[in-house]
Amino acid sequence: MKIQESAENYLETILVLGQAQNTVRSIDIVHKLNFSKPSVSVAMKNLRQKGLIIMDSDGHIALTESGRQIAETIYERHTVLSKMLIDLGVDPEIAADDACRMEHVISPESFAAIKQHLEQRQPKDSE
Repeated sequence: MKIQESAENYLETILVLGQAQNTVRSIDIVHKLNFSKPSVSVAMKNLRQKGLIIMDSDGHIALTESGRQIAETIYERHTVLSKMLIDLGVDPEIAADDACRMEHVISPESFAAIKQHLEQRQPKDSE
């Protein structure tokens, strides 16, 4: 399923928040992304309609299986690309910002090649 970059960012944010705390609510996303409450509300409605999240009667948000797969893919890309840029000497804050943009447009083939390259270099770095 191809979804918009903004939806991928929301799903990734829900994943990250869910790892850091027991429950995720819209207000947590508002604070994390510094977006308005109405914007987040509309986004959550769209994600629910696409079957990527579920929200209980208390407003707790959880990823569906398909939502989790997308979020984990984007998060893995973000962490690998950030690490690569930092290893190249890029300031960590700039690396994170650049990785956030790159993670949405890089092809699966290019990402796999970068990941494989970094994994092959890893033992050399620890010697």
